[in-house]
Amino acid sequence: MVTSTDLVSFHVAVKETDLWISADANLEKEARDLVFDCRQQIETYISIHPEFVVSLTPYQFDPLAPAVVKKMIDVTGRVGVGPMASVAGVIAQYVAEGLLGLTDQVIVENGGDIFLKANRPATVSIFAGASVLSDRIGLKIPVRQMPLGVCSSSAKVGHSRSIGKTDVCCVLSHCAALADGAATAIGNMVKCKGDLKTIDQWVAQVPEIIGGVVIVGDSIAAWGDIELIDL
Repeated sequence: MVTSTDLVSFHVAVKETDLWISADANLEKEARDLVFDCRQQIETYISIHPEFVVSLTPYQFDPLAPAVVKKMIDVTGRVGVGPMASVAGVIAQYVAEGLLGLTDQVIVENGGDIFLKANRPATVSIFAGASVLSDRIGLKIPVRQMPLGVCSSSAKVGHSRSIGKTDVCCVLSHCAALADGAATAIGNMVKCKGDLKTIDQWVAQVPEIIGGVVIVGDSIAAWGDIELIDL
């Protein structure tokens, strides 16, 4: 969840896509049109290539795929997961970037995956389910890092598919699709608290990752250019 002031907030839902958006004005119609456009690219491709939606491993690049699908294939290939691991992040960024032609500030939250651009620092609360650290820690996002994707995956909360044991894995990147896929990849790797010590070695191989946080029970690992604050 992101805290914001002086912005107009509104809700847009299209099929499985459920967005909470804050902007300088109510742009619900424009946002809905962008969701339809983004989903149309993904759904049309899936109708021809049904294996795309169920693949849990990197998908072969297709030069004939729509732009959104190419982005999903590219970023998830770099972090070693299936393309649908990036879908929430890619939609959030697609809508946000489309709205930025109409508003100077925008925050798009898609099921906990966020893309934001604001003119003042923002605070993102980290929800970690039943962990004692849930909603007690936040990420302070400075203006210099925006626009920014902040995406999460969990083995215990929500609809994320994870083979790990994390209460939450939260990743920051200027590319929300990559942040989404990387959160899944890291979440899959962490099967016990001891695995928290090895995350930074994997992250070092993906320079687009700015930083992140992983919570397992009462333990936390953080890395990169981030500022954690108490809530």
